[in-house]
Amino acid sequence: MTLADISNGPGWIPWAVSGLFAVLSILLLSGRGSGLIAGYNTASKKEKEKYNKKKLCRTAGSGLAVISVLIFVTTLFEKVLPDDFVYILLGVIIIDCLSMIIAGNTICRK
Repeated sequence: MTLADISNGPGWIPWAVSGLFAVLSILLLSGRGSGLIAGYNTASKKEKEKYNKKKLCRTAGSGLAVISVLIFVTTLFEKVLPDDFVYILLGVIIIDCLSMIIAGNTICRK
């Protein structure tokens, strides 16, 4: 059984999500999307001074780029990939999110 056998819904949604994530990751990698980072955009001025804004944007952008590529590859090869690939995909996304959180709280601090 493949991913295409178990998927339902419109086929354009994964392509749109992958494209949206790609655009957002490019915006974050350029260092201009700090308002899109949850927690940072609502932090006080004193709290924002504790973080390197450029590094934080790059960390979030690189993590989002990984998820975007995963969704793109999964959508591209859904007729070939086995249905168990969903578990691998979920594991990689969880590890990616955890690494973004850890990097945001360690590397991105001033």
